[in-house]
Amino acid sequence: MDFSNEPGHGIDAVLISHLHFDHLDIPTLKRFDRDVKVIVPDGAGPMIRKHGFRDVVELPEGEATEVGAVTVLAVPAEHDGRRHPFGLEVEALGFVVEGSRRLFFAGDTDLHPRLSELADSLEVAMLPIWGWGHKLGPGHMDPRGAARAAATLRPKLTVPIHWGTYFPIGMKGVRGALLEKPLKAFEQQMEELAPDLEFRVLRPGETLIRSAASS
Repeated sequence: MDFSNEPGHGIDAVLISHLHFDHLDIPTLKRFDRDVKVIVPDGAGPMIRKHGFRDVVELPEGEATEVGAVTVLAVPAEHDGRRHPFGLEVEALGFVVEGSRRLFFAGDTDLHPRLSELADSLEVAMLPIWGWGHKLGPGHMDPRGAARAAATLRPKLTVPIHWGTYFPIGMKGVRGALLEKPLKAFEQQMEELAPDLEFRVLRPGETLIRSAASS
């Protein structure tokens, strides 16, 4: 994938795992060129097309699409993916992106038995370690769950995601420490459950580059 520093430009495709507002924010999506390919769960296409996007691909679980030389496969996620409170009801997905390397983007999901089916020469696994705010709702991995997933998937590199951003209004005074708490717990759980696996923390705005030598 080609990512430039200019928002909305140099992007080959946008992957939408499900329709929750923290994963599909329409004003943010509209910063992208309307010709960019947007890959969404089956049934979510009309919602995206009505905002002018012309290349929208709806994927049910188990189906794939091509983005240049890269294949994007929709894989299962255990999460309520509908648009709350009265919006579309569609399945949540994860994505395996495969070209010269295989990457797994979990989206939002809890642990589930089919994760083990993805454990085949993964270069990077991007695993959620929290929800948002100070409580973790159903359908999410906590730090221990994410470390267990990493131990199952055995990627060359694990990147914790879904932490350190959103927080309920009115709790600004305790926000900083609580946003960091899941990350510290994840680091501890990785040391306990998957001590031989590499992980890398990316803070908002940081970039990960995997060279040929890191394969």
